This record gives sequence, C-alpha cells and structure tokens, in this order.
Amino acid sequence: MVNIILLGLVSFFSDVSSEMVYPIIPLYLVNVFGSTPAMVGIIEGIAESIASILKVFSGHIADKYRHKKPLAFAGYSGGLFYKAALVFASSWVGILGARVVDRLGKGIRTAPRDVLVCESAPKGNLGKAFGLHKALDMAGSAVGILISFFLVNYSKGTFNYKQLFIISAIPAVIGLIILSFVKEKKLPRCESESLNFFKNFSKLDIRLKLFLCIAFMFTLGNSSNAFLLLRAQDKGFSESRVILLYFIYNITASVFAMPLGKLSDRIGRKRLLVLGYGIFAFVYFGFAVAQNKATIAAMFCIYGLYTAMTAGAERAFISEISPKDLKGTMLGLHSSLVGIALLPASTIAGFLWEYAGASAPFFWGASLALAAGFALFFVMRTPKSAAAAR
Repeated sequence: MVNIILLGLVSFFSDVSSEMVYPIIPLYLVNVFGSTPAMVGIIEGIAESIASILKVFSGHIADKYRHKKPLAFAGYSGGLFYKAALVFASSWVGILGARVVDRLGKGIRTAPRDVLVCESAPKGNLGKAFGLHKALDMAGSAVGILISFFLVNYSKGTFNYKQLFIISAIPAVIGLIILSFVKEKKLPRCESESLNFFKNFSKLDIRLKLFLCIAFMFTLGNSSNAFLLLRAQDKGFSESRVILLYFIYNITASVFAMPLGKLSDRIGRKRLLVLGYGIFAFVYFGFAVAQNKATIAAMFCIYGLYTAMTAGAERAFISEISPKDLKGTMLGLHSSLVGIALLPASTIAGFLWEYAGASAPFFWGASLALAAGFALFFVMRTPKSAAAAR
C-alpha cells in the first residue's frame, strides 16, 4: 500500500495547488471579465473535452510501452504551466487557454496513474485502494479550497488573484517531488494483439460497453461544478462563502471515499453506483428548487457523498472487467467519454441557465441521472459469478 499512499499524496498536493484556484475561476470570469454563465459553460466544456481526448491515448501508451510513471509525471507537470498561464491571462480567452493547459495535464496523467494504483492494490481490496487514493485526493482539494477561502475572506477587498496563482504553484512542485519516489513495476513492452482496441472491440465484456454508454449519458447532465458555485452566489453567498461551500463538498467526499470504497468491495460496484446516481439526482433537484442558503449548504454536503460513492467504484469496476492488457486504455476511454460529454453538458447548462432560468440546468441534470440509474439497474445485467461488479 506504500505506492498507493505515495500516489495519494501526489494527488493531495496537486489538488491543493489546483483547488486553491478552481473555485474562484467562475467568479473571476463573471465578476472581473464580465463573462455570462453561458460563456463559463462553454469555457469549461471546451477545456474538459479537448483534454479528454488525450486520456484514451495516454492510457493506450501506458499499456503498450509500460512507462506509466513518466506519463504521470508529464501530466502533473502541466499544473505548473497552468498557473503561469493564469498569471499572464488578461481576458476570458487567456483563462480558456489556461484551463485547456490544466486539463491537458489531467488528460495525460489520469489513466497511467490509475493503472499504477490498480497494480499496487492488494488482492481483493481494489475498491479500498481507489477509495484511499480518492480520500487523499479530495483532502488535498479541501486544503486548497480552505487556503483560498482564508486568502479571499481576509483580504478586505485588496485580494490579488495573480498572487494566489503564483503561490498555488508551490504544492504542485511538492507533488512532483513525491512522485519521483513512486515505484513502477518493470515490465517489457507489450506486443499483444489484444492491444488493438478497435479490432477487439466486439470481444470486450458487454458490461464494459454498456457502462461506458451509461456513463456518457449521465455526464450529459453532469455539467461543470462551476454552475454549483454560480448557483450559490445566485442565492446570496459571498465569494468567500462560495469557496467555503466548495470546501464542505470536498471534505465530505474525502471523509467517506475510503469507507465507501471498501463497501464496494463487499456489496459490489453496481449497487453503489446506482445509489450514487440517485443521490446525484436528489442533489441537483435540491439545487433547482432551493429557496434559502441552508438548502444550498446541505446540497453541497450531500454532493460530496455522491462523489465518494462513485469516483473510486467507477475506476475499480472498469479495472476489473477490462482485458488485462487494456486496463489503461479502458480507464482512459472512460475518462475521455466523460470529458467529451462535458462540452455539450456544460454548454447546454449555460444556455438553459441564461434562457430558461437558473433552475433549468439542475432539473436537466437530475433527469438524466435518474435515467442513468435506472439503465444501470435494469438494463445492465450482471452474471452471478461476477461478484465484484454485481
């Protein structure tokens, strides 16, 4: 488990760096550059989708050449270029470019890092391993948000955003140093015919293909978290209090990620994912009808529970039902499909907000989450022998 802890710490410091910045980006765009919610949605969607295309290729390269750690290092290094791009950005176009750089780094590192976690997990504890990694990942997010909150809250109107961007590069450097201590299994380059994904697509487990389709449908309603932050501001929360709400979400996800990951080892990934989709629908419905600040705060907390339920279980499920030589490719393909869906998801959410009201994108997201949950429960049948995915 040492490798998993080290990888978790890498994500911890990387997320301290990124989340010091992320919750203020939509507010920065709207309040400083005068961007509309629709423009925020387009920026987030473009950034996520462009970068996501890399995830499947990064995973495939990791499977073929067996060099997962160098790929992960290259991806995490993108965080430093992201901060530099933010410092020099002078318009929403510059922010878009910076977000693309950040998401490109994530696109490169995600699949090889997940394969490293999978290979380092003790037998029968894959959910626990991914849960531990996610717990450290979300804890880093929480710490980064808390730092951002204090800096914004106590700046007394003189807060320097670009100064925060520069400071946020420090934990990113610490994460890269820790990554250098991660040990990778030395395996020969794989020349297996099974690596030809397109030729062997028809041979993939039917559960894997169905789940990828369901995940894509679900994500069409799961727009950028930027809309949750804007919804909180719309309901009267100040900039600093919006950041604090995002902290509550992340700390909740961190606390429950490992226990729920272990639960998925016992009851199965499918059951936990169905419940997670149901909770997501409840949360988005809550954001849609919220009339006061207390409801918004409660929804952020429950949203953290949804993340803890699904993030590790999804990756563990895909790892278990993917061909041995295609784990990185399949993890990357899942991340790519989810990221690509974020472009129409965030664009739709932005235009729904602007032309149908602030509640509309949340009703849309809740509806698709319920549809995905029903599809996962009733359509995606699981053989009795596949206990880990039942």
